[in-house]
Amino acid sequence: MLKLSNNPAIDTATKLVAVAVLMFAFVFVVMVPLYNVLCDALGINGKTDGQAYTSVQAGVDESRLVTIQFVATRNEGMPWEFGPATSVMKVHPGAVNDTVFHARNTLAKDMVAQAIPSISPARAVQYFHKTECFCFNQQPLTAGASAELPLQYIVDRDLPKDIHTITLSYTIFDVTDMAKGAVATR
Repeated sequence: MLKLSNNPAIDTATKLVAVAVLMFAFVFVVMVPLYNVLCDALGINGKTDGQAYTSVQAGVDESRLVTIQFVATRNEGMPWEFGPATSVMKVHPGAVNDTVFHARNTLAKDMVAQAIPSISPARAVQYFHKTECFCFNQQPLTAGASAELPLQYIVDRDLPKDIHTITLSYTIFDVTDMAKGAVATR
């Protein structure tokens, strides 16, 4: 047995602290990349690749409509007001669609946010293409400022016929500490 000192209480406390540090290191260093690899491999969680889609001329399928639902949530501790201008759109596959989300920094200090998208059902991820999205970049807002955050997307004509509704959800996070110096007047 590992003995660090002549006091068993100090040995036990030291071992417990070491175990706690190792657990946190495991969670933050190993679990996040492992989670991302599993999501990519299994196609779960509706994570998108975060890249702008380059559209190709394929025509619009006017014979059907797909319902797009927009959901906005704030990560715990994120004080901004954040939400879609419209919560539902009915779109034709192949058509270019535009909408906006609204954000307002409610604090008396400058902040930077990042929105993380998720799409459900997971089978729809490969058919939902964002050509312009506020989620591609961090969003700086000065104290009390508001912004309209644009989203332009296309639902692919090859979307399976049994998918009638797609939900696009954004969670907004405070990344101010990671983006020091990035706040600009908006």
